[in-house]
Parts: sequence; structure tokens; C-alpha cells
Amino acid sequence: MLEVGPGTGNLTVKILEKARQVQAVEMDPRMAAELTKRVQGTPAEKKLSILLGDVIKTELPYFDVCISNTPYQISSPLVFKLLALSPAPRVCVLMFQREFAMRLVARPGDALYCRLSANAQMWARCTHVLKVGRNNFKPPPKVESSVVRIEPKIPRPSVSYAEWDGLLRIVFVRGNRTMRAAFASRAVMEIVERNYRTWCATTGIPVDDEEVDMQDTPGDGEGAEAEAEAEEEEMEVDADDTGTGLVRKVRVKLGRKKRGRVQELVRAKVDKVLEETGLGEKRAAKCEEGDFLKLLYAFNVEGIHFS
Repeated sequence: MLEVGPGTGNLTVKILEKARQVQAVEMDPRMAAELTKRVQGTPAEKKLSILLGDVIKTELPYFDVCISNTPYQISSPLVFKLLALSPAPRVCVLMFQREFAMRLVARPGDALYCRLSANAQMWARCTHVLKVGRNNFKPPPKVESSVVRIEPKIPRPSVSYAEWDGLLRIVFVRGNRTMRAAFASRAVMEIVERNYRTWCATTGIPVDDEEVDMQDTPGDGEGAEAEAEAEEEEMEVDADDTGTGLVRKVRVKLGRKKRGRVQELVRAKVDKVLEETGLGEKRAAKCEEGDFLKLLYAFNVEGIHFS
């Protein structure tokens, strides 16, 4: 068994009663010394090994069960470090701040469903075990806690974590926006275009860097038209064309910016995927795991990647 953050060992001694071997990872040398002193001279001493250091940076030994009263500031990195281990542990029973725990187990359509929910549930089955009130701690913290059971899926889903997480980062920027709106962002399209160029370079596909006037580009669809309007530069100038000395404001169009053919191609591919999958008008906060997999596969077929 692995315990993260044993402190002075109140939970550790209970674990030692049941476990064959316990690896405890503790960052504070003073706490590690207290725990060592607590089991010294007892039968449990031979069953306990203490690793001193930051669990996120420490290379963990093999274990099949993890139990932790988790330091709340490392909740998310700890969860994903455990899920990334190979071989994966059989089960992890972890205590988190209540809101974090409820996000882990939230389902599509729930108010707390977010990127964390979709990410964790892709790689594991997450279930809420019990609530732990603040009065169970000394001194009592300011927040309530919950215990969550995490069982990594075996075999592990054959999906690139970097690709999966990259897609979720885009669609969950604002989970209540439609997929089409998420991909309409100029910053997002720059990332997608850069990744597409990288894919083309690695696969030997030539790219056309010629610039085209956005005004002359047909068939962009509503999203592209909206961006074209946004990118049309205007400025206000003072004008006195009456000779009266009265000044009025006049808007002067400075002309449209130009876009490259690669940018146009990538935008067309994104529009095609959103249209063919039927997910363009869906919101990430209401999408199932299968929806995200369908979207990721369709993008990858078009040469669009997210890692």
C-alpha cells in the first residue's frame, strides 16, 4: 500500500494493521521523524518504509492500493500522477476538499461537470464514498471534505492522454459555450493551425503559405463571416467638411486583414468536423465521453491534433 502525507501517523498505524507492506511518502522531515519514532520497536516497524520528498516529483515504488488524506493543494496533480502509473494501482481511496471531490464524480449536465470530471472519468471509475465534516479534524479546517474511490480502468484506454487533454482544454474553456463558439476563438485557431503545420511537416505534406484577402474567400460559413467582421479594422476620425467649424465623428474603414491559405484550410477542416459529427452546437458541459472520443477521432482523420 502507498500512503501520501502520513503526518504523525494516525491513519498509518490503522493501515499497518491490515497491510502487508506500507510505503509512506512524506515531505516534512519532522513529520517523518515523528512517524518513525511512533512505530519504532513495534511489529509494524518492519512493514513501514518512509520516502522523504514531494510525492509529485518522487518516483514511486510498485503498489496496488493507495490511501491518502490528501494535502488539498496537490489534489489534481496527485490524481493524474496516480492514473498515469504503469502498472496502474488496483484502487485509490483519497480524501479531498468537498468541491474537488464532487467535480471528480460529476456527470454530464451536472453543475460541477468540468474538464477535471471528463479527464478523470476517461481513465478511471470515480465514486463518492462518504462526506467528512470539518469537526472530524483538529484543528477544524474551513472546508468540508469527502472520500472518493478511484479505480483505474484496465486495460487502459488506447487514447493519447496529451491529445485527449488538449481537446478538453479547448472545449472546456467555457463549458457552457457551444463547440463551434470554442473553436471560433482566434487564439484557439492559432494553436490548431500550428499543430496542423507540425503534422504536415512530420508527414511530408506540403503547405501553401500564400496569403489571401478575407473578402475574396468564399464559403467560410457563419463563424468565419463573424470573425471577418471582427477583423475588419475601423477607426474614428474628426471631420469638418461643412466649413462651419463643427466637428463630427466619422468611421473610416482601414480594410480587411489577410489570412493565409493554411489558415483557411484549417478553418474549413474544423467546420467540416463540427458539421459531420453533429457536435458543433453541443456544449462541452453536456457531452458524454463518447462525444469527445468521436470529435477527437474526426479531427485526427483530418490531420488536426491537440498535443
